Amino acid sequence: MTKVPESPAQRAPLVLTMGDPAGIGGEIALMAWHRARAELPPFVLLDDPTRLERLAKRIGLDIPIAAIARCEDAVETFANALPVLKLSRRVTGEPGQPAARDATLVVEAIDRAVALVQKGSALAIVTNPVHKSALYDAGFPDPGHTEYLARLAGLTKAPIMMLAIHGLRVVPVTIHMALSEAIAALNADRIVHAARVTAAALQTDFGVVRPRLAIAGLNPHAGEEGHLGREEIEIIHPAIEQLERDGIAVTGPLAADTMFHKRARTKYDAAICMYHDQALIPLKTLDFDRGVNVTLGLPFVRTSPDHGTAFDIAGTGTASPESLIAALVMADHMVRNRAKAAGALVA
Repeated sequence: MTKVPESPAQRAPLVLTMGDPAGIGGEIALMAWHRARAELPPFVLLDDPTRLERLAKRIGLDIPIAAIARCEDAVETFANALPVLKLSRRVTGEPGQPAARDATLVVEAIDRAVALVQKGSALAIVTNPVHKSALYDAGFPDPGHTEYLARLAGLTKAPIMMLAIHGLRVVPVTIHMALSEAIAALNADRIVHAARVTAAALQTDFGVVRPRLAIAGLNPHAGEEGHLGREEIEIIHPAIEQLERDGIAVTGPLAADTMFHKRARTKYDAAICMYHDQALIPLKTLDFDRGVNVTLGLPFVRTSPDHGTAFDIAGTGTASPESLIAALVMADHMVRNRAKAAGALVA
């Protein structure tokens, strides 16, 4: 029997994608390395080294950029320079000024990141923010990052989006829909799928031995026994009953206005919410700068900072790298937990 290394980040780096080069992805990567490299797991950035050198000078940072030949070389390089794997050509856009031609480079970075993690050259993927409309104009075939990664991974079931900060994890069952559409789309199968994937990921990726899930109601006061809406009775209760039959520890449906205060949050490991804002408002109110977007259900670890491209401040050096730093740290922790969950001993 061979012991799995306790510190997999010593074997290979994380891989960080460029994101839209006109956004803040490049500068928060530079700032993350500059501010926190001693505490961060080694990572390699898929980008254009020349544009990163220009960007570092523009925001007043003296950062050595090391163009490396192999992903694995990032581990030795990381302490002294920011390791970068070159893309196939140079970026043409400038901060705050997206260039349509760069959209193919954005996709190339995602494709290469997946290929690297699938062959074991990288441990996990951290993605910088993309500008979806630019990708659509370039023929991007999927609604967003998550769906594209799921397709590259060959998934047959949809992955699940989790947003996480210290002390709170939330999972929206419906995501980017108008509220009326989200309510119409809500059904027991969606809730059960989101909860099952979340419970499994809490065990394997977050080291929670017996996950506790809180299921939010949809209506005010969780419907007041049908007086303020029947979705809790007709949709959410049947989902909870199925999850209980599955052996998953669940409570609910809970009134959403009372399930996010400090004492309530100690009673569960993740909150399953019925729509986007029900999940994201409490999380972003509690810690706007350090939220992490995690994709659950993929065969590899993927995290992302919980913010957009911020074209309006790109190139100014005023963007906060805290969310990216949190995403890198969380990806590293998830990799370690997966290794433990797979078994400390393997044949």
